[in-house]
Amino acid sequence: MRWRQAIGTLIAIGMLAAGCAGGTMEQKPMTGKSLYDRLGGKAAIQAVVDDFIGNVAADGRINQRFAGANIPRLKTMLVDQICEATGGPCKYTGKSMKAAHAGMRITDAEFNALVEDLVKSLDKFKVGAPEKSELLGALGGMKGDIVNQ
Repeated sequence: MRWRQAIGTLIAIGMLAAGCAGGTMEQKPMTGKSLYDRLGGKAAIQAVVDDFIGNVAADGRINQRFAGANIPRLKTMLVDQICEATGGPCKYTGKSMKAAHAGMRITDAEFNALVEDLVKSLDKFKVGAPEKSELLGALGGMKGDIVNQ
């Protein structure tokens, strides 16, 4: 059961990362490219997710939340979620953020730690400011579906 909660928590970050303030991730800038393409496609998303999971595992503030998690499944679901939400060809079939986090009682501090771990990975892979802004744009709006549920 803990692995489902762990997947839900990281999927939440995927949803947060896939959100965009005032719109959807599939909006295209003047370049005409989707965010998926601007990020470098599935391989680039996979690299960021792999690094992000490593950051979470090393983060003493939150890593206990993921003890016993099915990490390969977690990575696959998160990649699919971000891929789909950014205009890529993948299909995410997981639960809504509210349903995935029901009863988990994630704190503000835990939520913020996950966001910090994601930003660290985005920075490591030199994700551009416009793309990072789009990826992180919905954090505030999604927080209510994740924290204190």
